[in-house]
Amino acid sequence: MALMSALTRATAGPLSVGRRTLSVAKRVGSVRIYSRCPVLASDSSKNLYYNDRYNEGEDQFKKILIANRGEIACRIINTCRRLGIKTVAIHSDVDSNAKFVHMADEAFCIGPAPTSQSYLKMDAILDVIRNTGAEAVHPGYGFLSENMQFAGRLAEMGVVFIGPTSASIKAMGDKIESKRVAMRAKVNLIPGFDGEIKDDEHAVKVANEIGYPVMIKASAGGGGKGLRIAWNDKETRNGFRLSKSEAASSFGDDRMLIEKFIDDPRHIEIQVLCDQHGNAVYLNERECSIQRRNQKVIEEAPSIFIDPETRRLMGEQSIALAKSAGYTSAGTVEFLVDSRRKFYFLEMNTRLQVEHPITECITGIDIVHQMIRAAKGHKLLYKQSDIPINGWAVECRVYAEDPYKAFGLPAVGRLSRYIEPTYLPNVRCDSGITEGSDISIYYDPMICKLVTYGSTRTEALGTMTAALDSYVIRGVAHNVPLLRDVVTEKRFVEGDISTKYLPETYPDGFKGKTLSSSEKLHLIAIASCIRAKEDLRNTCIMNTDGEAVELVRHDEWLLQAAMNDEIVAVSVRHMGDKFEVNLNNEKYTIVNNFTLASPVINADINGRIGIFQLISRTFGRIKIQYLGTLFEVQVFEKRMAEMLKYMPKIIVADLSSMITAPMPGMVKSVAVKVGDQVVEGQEVLVLEAMKMQNSLSAAKPGKVKQINVREGATVNTDDVLVELE
Repeated sequence: MALMSALTRATAGPLSVGRRTLSVAKRVGSVRIYSRCPVLASDSSKNLYYNDRYNEGEDQFKKILIANRGEIACRIINTCRRLGIKTVAIHSDVDSNAKFVHMADEAFCIGPAPTSQSYLKMDAILDVIRNTGAEAVHPGYGFLSENMQFAGRLAEMGVVFIGPTSASIKAMGDKIESKRVAMRAKVNLIPGFDGEIKDDEHAVKVANEIGYPVMIKASAGGGGKGLRIAWNDKETRNGFRLSKSEAASSFGDDRMLIEKFIDDPRHIEIQVLCDQHGNAVYLNERECSIQRRNQKVIEEAPSIFIDPETRRLMGEQSIALAKSAGYTSAGTVEFLVDSRRKFYFLEMNTRLQVEHPITECITGIDIVHQMIRAAKGHKLLYKQSDIPINGWAVECRVYAEDPYKAFGLPAVGRLSRYIEPTYLPNVRCDSGITEGSDISIYYDPMICKLVTYGSTRTEALGTMTAALDSYVIRGVAHNVPLLRDVVTEKRFVEGDISTKYLPETYPDGFKGKTLSSSEKLHLIAIASCIRAKEDLRNTCIMNTDGEAVELVRHDEWLLQAAMNDEIVAVSVRHMGDKFEVNLNNEKYTIVNNFTLASPVINADINGRIGIFQLISRTFGRIKIQYLGTLFEVQVFEKRMAEMLKYMPKIIVADLSSMITAPMPGMVKSVAVKVGDQVVEGQEVLVLEAMKMQNSLSAAKPGKVKQINVREGATVNTDDVLVELE
């Protein structure tokens, strides 16, 4: 296909950090190592890699094409810039103005938005490689990162694939073959069926032979796609069908396997680094147990659960597996770990892992750089004793999704305001978006990987709490409320977690932060100050000399605040540089250090700092984000509040006879027709969003009255898809 002209780009790097380290290379023999010294929080051009090793003057690639998009493309470009390597970006038409496109030295549009016509279109990508003279390709994660055909075609062209060989991808990327390799390497295995599942009846037969519960998963899968847990025959049939279709859509490979599901485990993985000379080290573990729909949400390194002996055993088995597969790059070996610290091989991801930044924080190693070095044929310059555990790092995956629906269903929209909390010490944001970016239905809805670092887990979690409170995201729904609640929840803080953490902690789904009585009073006090500041601003005008003139003097307000049907009398007194607020027989002194335009309010309440975000204020209805959750406080003058009782009550519509879209997406299939009788729980249609397939079912028995969509239709959140009578 015809290619657009190359675009020359130059913007600031994507790796934003709070006060961490400035890399200064020091020499040990011929090896150069980065040593630590402080950097300013605003200095995002510096890197964090105090333990990153290379030989001075060693050969390196001159130009690398990045076969990916979003934050991971930005992340790879960041390392290439540090090394002086030119970069080439490929992108779809809807990504033409994306951050990674502007960052790359050259950028080429290769097709429309659907991944099958752009980021998965090998011929178009290979054309760009020929036209630009790129010597190597970094695939990031997802898309073609574990596609052995792509790696093979690059090898035929004499272009280096920055990752393992196609043979290793075939051995470890195929979950059926990887289990056989693991068996030969004497790695602990989960009981399962050794082979491909033919159809849903075969799936039921194998599931009964293994014993429920079972895990149905795509042989070529990853990232939670093409994976279902089944507890009975019905769930096995449905799970097999949905997972097979999902796998075909996401990976172009619908082969399925079944294995025993280890109930209530931890999900812990080992990062490995290998080269082409038989050298390999493990970079310790990552705890990835906080998941929803088998996709990770919060990760940390190291794991609070793993002791040194278990770490050594897991690491040694991971290295044995990698060597058995002839592995020559960075990779991740995933395990399920039970309550007795017995661990079982789950799969190996033959690519850069999403959560690699937390490993970089505790080891000081630039994993992308070491992947590039290994691909160029250089030896690893580490022994296992050179790999530290230096402090603690936590990563929260910030997504554009509604956390109140199944712990996070995808959302779309435009970021009308966006401020990352990188001005805080020890905060790193790996993102691929900026203010004004669109979150579309075509790709993963990730906004950012928010990473915090500390000398202890407590310190890292404390920084994460402040970072989430200070993270400004407007224009799209996001999962900060859930993340903020989890990182401060008692069980999580104590480290008592498993892959069932979310449904066990929130059995009725996530409902938002439950405020204590003192927290509620703080919120009402701040809302009351905002109401007073509105009056102060509205009574001022600018005179001809540009000076503010106050028309009417306001010093005191008698207000009434309502929140969740609770009504509180409030008095506010303005005292120049502070407000005095009285409510519920409590007095609060609040420093007047913010404006109505402040994106983040660091409120000083009786000498203690609380972080608030003013989201909106309309006719006395003040919406504030506090402790992660959005709250509405109605604040009116007393005489106006008395009129509220005359306002009509809003009647909530009964939607039980309607099947509505829980998220934006595309209708994959419709299982009913007008006139059909359906029972409660019966599948009505399948909605695909961000390559995940979601079965929508009837909430009650009834007769299909109307079908408002057809297969292939694009729908928005809350669209009525099917109506019952």
